Amino acid sequence: MKRIYFIPALLVLSALIVFTGCKKKDTTDAGSAFTIGQSYQGGVVAYVLKSGDPGYDQSVAHGLIAATNDVGTSTQWYNGNYVATSTSTALGTGNANTNAIVSTQAAGNYAAKICADYSINGYSDWYLPSKDELNKLYLSKDLIGGFMAMAYWSSSQSDNNKAWKQFFSNGNQFADSKATTLYVRCIRSF
Repeated sequence: MKRIYFIPALLVLSALIVFTGCKKKDTTDAGSAFTIGQSYQGGVVAYVLKSGDPGYDQSVAHGLIAATNDVGTSTQWYNGNYVATSTSTALGTGNANTNAIVSTQAAGNYAAKICADYSINGYSDWYLPSKDELNKLYLSKDLIGGFMAMAYWSSSQSDNNKAWKQFFSNGNQFADSKATTLYVRCIRSF
């Protein structure tokens, strides 16, 4: 007489599948400890990186901090020199953009330099946000606070003569002459 081992093997296999599938997944996200508008490291939390963002790390929260006030209200993007500056529009590139602009434009009173020189509450690593970073500020402007319904400069150049700005009244982004005077809000990363 033959023994049938099929049914006990099937039961063991089913139990393994069920128990493996029921294992609790770790969904802890370090960024969940932060809220937009929360005071933090010299400013206000403006954005917390999410899965898919450059620099995202599930175990360590990273994001953007906005200065609590505008640091310029009638500020040009450039220092009078229409020079090509290698910049990007992407999230996470504002600091590199600011460094490139200051390196090219040198001394003066223009948007990137004002942010590079900004220091408050022991924090001096501020920069002019990239086009995409500026949009993150716009999307949370009411929680961050203090924005005017005016246009703000980004650190993203569109060509030798123009750079990207964003209207905080409606969210529209346009390239404009670097000689145009706009508002400036600095950010830093955490």
